[in-house]
Amino acid sequence: MRESTEQALRAASLDPVWVQRVIVDAFAEDLGPDFLDVTSVATIPDAQNDTADLVARADGVVAGLAVAAAVFDLVGEVTGSDRTVEVSLVAHDGQRVARGDVLATVTGPTRLLLTAERTALNLLCRMSGVATHTRAWADALAGTKAMVLDTRKTTPGLRALEKYAVRAGGGTNKRMGLHDVAMIKDNHKVAAGGVGAAYRRVREAFPDVPVQVEVDTIAEAVEAVEAGAGFLLLDNMTPAQLREVVAAVGDRAELEATGGLTLPVAAEYGATGVDFISVGALTHSSPILDIALDLREE
Repeated sequence: MRESTEQALRAASLDPVWVQRVIVDAFAEDLGPDFLDVTSVATIPDAQNDTADLVARADGVVAGLAVAAAVFDLVGEVTGSDRTVEVSLVAHDGQRVARGDVLATVTGPTRLLLTAERTALNLLCRMSGVATHTRAWADALAGTKAMVLDTRKTTPGLRALEKYAVRAGGGTNKRMGLHDVAMIKDNHKVAAGGVGAAYRRVREAFPDVPVQVEVDTIAEAVEAVEAGAGFLLLDNMTPAQLREVVAAVGDRAELEATGGLTLPVAAEYGATGVDFISVGALTHSSPILDIALDLREE
């Protein structure tokens, strides 16, 4: 992988070694045990070179250009070729793009360009779709204090990429997993005997780990704050209920509205005074942004 690509990945808080592993696994899925593109090998002379453009087929927000560049960086290595592909990025992550915009240009052996095409597009289209959906939420919440949060409802193996795409789209990441933030949900409260008991047990066991508490009622919200919680998830509450919690809790805790929210009601919920709105659909239901690779015709 080129040094410039590694630097771009690190700037996005993505580990280049991990990204390379994801890409190699994706190539193995596409090319089989011999890492072979039978169509390109059969139809394209080894010496043939071409230039191709990555082109947006729809309006949206792009994310994952460095990841796509890494795919083209690695395609020669994984297929046993000593030849390389040159990548020139035209757009940048987080940029709004329109149908027909060129996002990047790749030049090199035609076989390698076409072998890498689908793997690069699968990742780039997926990440750009998440960024595009996130931007719609961020726009809907404009003018309120609320920020849109992602969740752990991600594609297995791709969480870091999808959470990066959320950031590129103007959203905010919540916890990465079960290890970095303690989140007391309904089942934990039942098992522990109540929200206060659950909070105290987490704080005793892991005093340095941030704790978030899911609450279903205004009374539970007050109980959690009085127990020491500084972050509350307000689950499936109406805007009126959210305003009551905001009034009752004040600035003693950060507040997140969660539970089946949709874009048409985003502004109404954001206007309640909560700090965050979490949306699992950012990562579990975002459609891709359609992007294609077009060989230039001489």
